[in-house]
Amino acid sequence: MKQIAKCISVAAIAAIAAAGQESRFTFGVGGGFTEPRGQIDSRVDRGWNLTANGGVNFNKWVGAVVDLGYNRFGMNRATTQMFGVPDGNVGSLSATLNPIVHLSPGRYADVYLTGGGGVYHTNQQFTSPSSAVVPVFDPFFGFYNAVIPTTDVLASSSITKPGVNGGIGFAIGTRWRAKVFAEARYHRIFRGNGRYLDYIPVSFGLRW
Repeated sequence: MKQIAKCISVAAIAAIAAAGQESRFTFGVGGGFTEPRGQIDSRVDRGWNLTANGGVNFNKWVGAVVDLGYNRFGMNRATTQMFGVPDGNVGSLSATLNPIVHLSPGRYADVYLTGGGGVYHTNQQFTSPSSAVVPVFDPFFGFYNAVIPTTDVLASSSITKPGVNGGIGFAIGTRWRAKVFAEARYHRIFRGNGRYLDYIPVSFGLRW
């Protein structure tokens, strides 16, 4: 996690420094679904994503943003049966610096291309459903114990590696108001020894 924080700081400083005297800043938030690809495609189901970004527009055509993203997948039944566990998941937290090129700047509908690279922290967990007894308070009955569902982590592993991404987006709005956007990117994480983690997050959200 410390490596991710360092990369976020370096990327943010680089984006702001490159802007020079440009004072037009942009930021956005979104989320959606994520399609696994490549070597992980047969091991997990379709997942979900959350994204946030901020950066600068150098002019009406070109800008640069720092993107923070989180993608999560549930392991499919074939994978959990192979390892003999009830459940499992894979999560990827990323911090990337990405140039952005607007193909129709200044218009109500904007098509843009974006891509770049950065650092990806991937966590894999094998889990099992469980329960826990916790004290709760009711104004009439007072304090009593209640059983709530929880999840036990049977085993986990984490790895931080570099990766790249690239994709296309479509935004609707005006230059001075929030824009509604839809975006799809292809991400590749270089895990070493010829192994990659590939996925395509499709995100929807707002950008200012």
